[in-house]
Amino acid sequence: MSRIAKYPVAVPAGVDVTIGDGQISIKGPLGGLVQATTGDVLVSREGDQLVFRAANDSQHAGAMSGTLRALVAKMVHGVTKGFERKLNLVGVGYRAQAQGDGVNLTLGFSHPVVHKLPAGVKAETPTQTEIVLKGTSKQMVGQVAAEIRAYRPPEPYKGKGVRYANEVVVIKETKKK
Repeated sequence: MSRIAKYPVAVPAGVDVTIGDGQISIKGPLGGLVQATTGDVLVSREGDQLVFRAANDSQHAGAMSGTLRALVAKMVHGVTKGFERKLNLVGVGYRAQAQGDGVNLTLGFSHPVVHKLPAGVKAETPTQTEIVLKGTSKQMVGQVAAEIRAYRPPEPYKGKGVRYANEVVVIKETKKK
């Protein structure tokens, strides 16, 4: 059995959990999320906790019980507190502006880049060189942050580009004559 699956997931007040046929649905103050389940994992609600058990003794069932437990724990965290990811733009003339369901980026190309945000992810720009992405799904927030970073990843000589707020870019020494 997975060591992670041994720990139950606490369900706080105000969060509605529905264990249905092949899926788990969680609704909270910030929204709702749905996760598909497999027949290898048995999910039950005991009081204000969700308990995960492997359906059989196979290695796959044990691994999936821990995986599903971790995914559901992140879902509960997402619908109660939410997730956020910060990006910084480093470079002369690099700017970002949140507009509706998209982010307008000026990254040194000959054209502005408009990144459309999926449903469930919101963007804020407290300053012109800072982007804050917020949402209930950790996977979606991280994916959108990675897509925005991929337009202009930080380069190793000057450090220019889009980087995560806590990312450390190792600057290389330039070639000497």
